[in-house]
Amino acid sequence: MLHKTRGVVLKITQYSETSLIAQVFTEKFGVQSYLINGVRKPKAKIPMSVLQSLHTLDLVVYHKPNTQLQRISEAKLSPVFRTIPYDLQKNTIIQFLNEVLYKCIRQHHIDEKLFDFIYTSLCWFDETEDVNVNFHLNFLMKLSKFLGFGPQAAQRTDQKYFDLQEGVFTSLAPVHPYFIDANEAQYLILLSNVSFENSADVKLTNALRRLLLDKVLIYFSLHTPSFGQISSHQILEEVLT
Repeated sequence: MLHKTRGVVLKITQYSETSLIAQVFTEKFGVQSYLINGVRKPKAKIPMSVLQSLHTLDLVVYHKPNTQLQRISEAKLSPVFRTIPYDLQKNTIIQFLNEVLYKCIRQHHIDEKLFDFIYTSLCWFDETEDVNVNFHLNFLMKLSKFLGFGPQAAQRTDQKYFDLQEGVFTSLAPVHPYFIDANEAQYLILLSNVSFENSADVKLTNALRRLLLDKVLIYFSLHTPSFGQISSHQILEEVLT
């Protein structure tokens, strides 16, 4: 049976000389694996250019419950990104977010609110003329809320430490090493609440932005099973310097 759904490309894996498997986060079915034949042929029905990192798609798919590999009947870019593929900084940010998202939601169930957040965030980022160098931090902190471990703001003035393991402020330093002080944590709280439009106004030095990114990745690893190591953030830090 054919179904229409929106999707966001998470990962592609070579399957044969002319075929691949695309893992796509769909609005209607959650994360699905699709076998796509003939993508490298000159007149491919679904070309490789459509299946790039975090491209947003309108799909017509076959869906069989409890089947590991599904099929795609039609796929088209919607919208066609006009800046992300051609801007080095934007593209590097997207490659980084792609790696994080894949680790966080590769087994994700149907979640239309999470899908809509990711889809609209990517479209907004593509439409902006200037590169927002805080976008990735802003996006990840907002994402943490959808994944169920968004940070809680301090409730008292004596709470000087942010416990990355528990996601809360404490008055005493935790016995484990996964925490930051309130001066740094205030930016994480701010970036989890401020709009994308206003996040560029959060003034961060390059050194502080790198530090916060390292802490955010620790935060995600503590709350996401099998998160593992992220490699693309080192390239990201170099490009945004």
